[in-house]
Amino acid sequence: MTEHKPISDWASLPGRHIVNLSGGKDSTALAIYLKDHIPQLEYIFCDTHKELPETYEYLDKLEAFLQKPIARLNPDRGFDHWLDMYGGMLPSAQVRWCTRKLKIEPFEAYVGNEVIWSYVGIRADEGRSGYESTKPNITPVFPFKEHGLNITDIERILAESGMGLPEYYSWRQRSGCFFCFYQRTGEWVGLKERHPDLYDEAKKYESEGGSEQFYWRQRESLAELEHPDRLKQIKRDHIIRLEEERLRRPDRTLLDLVGKVLDDEDDDKGCDICHL
Repeated sequence: MTEHKPISDWASLPGRHIVNLSGGKDSTALAIYLKDHIPQLEYIFCDTHKELPETYEYLDKLEAFLQKPIARLNPDRGFDHWLDMYGGMLPSAQVRWCTRKLKIEPFEAYVGNEVIWSYVGIRADEGRSGYESTKPNITPVFPFKEHGLNITDIERILAESGMGLPEYYSWRQRSGCFFCFYQRTGEWVGLKERHPDLYDEAKKYESEGGSEQFYWRQRESLAELEHPDRLKQIKRDHIIRLEEERLRRPDRTLLDLVGKVLDDEDDDKGCDICHL
């Protein structure tokens, strides 16, 4: 690992220091990584009111570990509130009002015009930059990139802390709303099998959307995806791809292999704000 800036250098900077948590592995590992070095660190979570039960459980577990409160934003203005404000127009990759109204604007309103150091959990082995506010008082900081930490380091931090991975990582590798349009095929199948009530709720949004042709997956409705023959095909293909990937890259972790297979099924980039 190359020489890097000590965390204490960030701790001495004047202003508020904040980790914006998503309920995912990377932002959680970042909170743990910085915990004992930046005593004034604050933790926030922008709640869409449409997260998985496992996400809320994981955040409660993290709050107990950190022994500091996690500020939950959007207490009374979740997804359904903004859906009404947008006249029933559901968000999509082309019109991502969910990200703006449920993540970016609540965070920027919460911090106001104070000097903010916003710590972001993007790793050194990722080719993305994440959200960077246009407000001059908010400066992003990327400790994992700065210190050269990759997916193996993140898994180690979570294991050694006792936090482990969120339970949903056995079938889904992105945090965020349970009906997020960036979900991959296998993740929708996981939702159907583990949370059929939430799958039905997502399906109901499709039928009640502003257009009868609105599908979260664009090319296929959730009613079509849940057909028994379609489910069998998806699961069969997933097993075949996973075994092929395991043989091709025997040195990689199961988490990494599953992520690669899911990406091959649906190569949508995902949201840089929700999925940390």
